[in-house]
Amino acid sequence: MREPTQPWVPDFCRLPTLFAVIVGAELVVLILALAPLGHEHWRLAAFGTASLFAQWTALFSATLLCKLRVLLSRLRPVVGALLAWSLPVAVAALGASLLFQIDRGLGLMPGLVNVDPERFVLSCSALTGLIGAVALRYAYVQEQWRQQVRAQAKSEVDALQARIRPHFLFNSMNTIASLVRSDPAKAERAVEDLSDLFRAALGAGEGESTLAEEIELVERFLAIEELRLGNRLQVRWQREEPLPWDLKLPRLLLQPLVENAIIHGIARLADGGTIEIGLRAQGKTLHVTVGNPCPPADSAMGNARGAGNSHAQRSIEHRLRYHFGPTASMVTRHDAGYYACELDLPI
Repeated sequence: MREPTQPWVPDFCRLPTLFAVIVGAELVVLILALAPLGHEHWRLAAFGTASLFAQWTALFSATLLCKLRVLLSRLRPVVGALLAWSLPVAVAALGASLLFQIDRGLGLMPGLVNVDPERFVLSCSALTGLIGAVALRYAYVQEQWRQQVRAQAKSEVDALQARIRPHFLFNSMNTIASLVRSDPAKAERAVEDLSDLFRAALGAGEGESTLAEEIELVERFLAIEELRLGNRLQVRWQREEPLPWDLKLPRLLLQPLVENAIIHGIARLADGGTIEIGLRAQGKTLHVTVGNPCPPADSAMGNARGAGNSHAQRSIEHRLRYHFGPTASMVTRHDAGYYACELDLPI
């Protein structure tokens, strides 16, 4: 046996997967009941018995696959897949044998007692085998897609962190070097902000962040950028309390938006401008807005902003979709020399 870094057997412990298994089992019973000639022996009691049997088989099989997932993943894929497929077939055979014996005494399905027991068990096992093969293949493809999205989201976070290291570090060190003689106290604060920024952005490693941590990261970043740009950079915070400060968020979600607002907006304007950052909780949704003045869209600087901004936005959209699913959204607008990015995040 081998020790996989990530189990390849689908995760039947997940609620969405269990829900799909339950619905799929009931659909099979419904299709059999509606099939031609199927109505002759399908009355309400028979339909209920068949549904109970299908749900028991599906849930018991899903439980076994859930508990044995790691063990099956250690086997060779061919052997593991064959055993994973065999489990629901064995469960169906056992359940069909018990159902036949119980139904003989209760008589819930007239005509069933006249069926050969071996044929009944074989039919249930064969039907479960066909449906199980399709279900396992579908769940396997879904699991591989989730792992691919997870890996891509992690690689994009790593790419953002790698981009911060040289670009932002060099600019910050140059700014601090220019302040060492003229304003030592301010240079010392800048070093502390830079240390806290890199500790929060890079030192935390894996895992999620919170809204409070993301805002603190943005504040550290802005404190250093204000030293570099001086009066050309103004920041206006609009925070409407109460806010869900402990809301779990993907790491490095807001800082890239603020960085783009400075690099492609404020820094390209001769007089600079004001970055507006809005936070507002309404119902079960957190609204986050980052807006700033910028060069016109038809200018060379405006076109450069569009090209340079797309990577960070694609990364954020991808990670939002992975973290929250379709319940989160990001919208951007560029109108009359003003650029804004709006995030709607479920609380």
